[in-house]
Amino acid sequence: MTKTRTFRWLKGTLVSGLAALLGYAVWHALRQWAHAASAGPDAGFGTGFIESLVASVAGVLLVPLLLWAGMRLTGERGNHLLVAGGAAAWVFAGGRLVENAGVDTVEIALTVVLFAVLGGLLSLVEVPRK
Repeated sequence: MTKTRTFRWLKGTLVSGLAALLGYAVWHALRQWAHAASAGPDAGFGTGFIESLVASVAGVLLVPLLLWAGMRLTGERGNHLLVAGGAAAWVFAGGRLVENAGVDTVEIALTVVLFAVLGGLLSLVEVPRK
């Protein structure tokens, strides 16, 4: 692997890991907010629906946005596969972490590391410039 590709892989891995950590933290906090809204003293049918919708949309869309922005900030272009593949992987990985009760710290760390490695590999595929 050339020096340029090595740096691209390192940038992709770092950006993916940070995006996954921040994405998990935000999604988890929003899900707790939605749960608290639906379990309040005035909870009725449909209470907390909007909060849950906001949590889900923000949790799913934040990581691809962070992947794109992070790679642009590091000076890398042509990150289409990283953003698309990272978005697809995050729906499953992040959703599993946030939606399942009783997920421990080791599982969270392992998922973030695996997501970071996947992001690093996906970042090696660069769309050719015209």
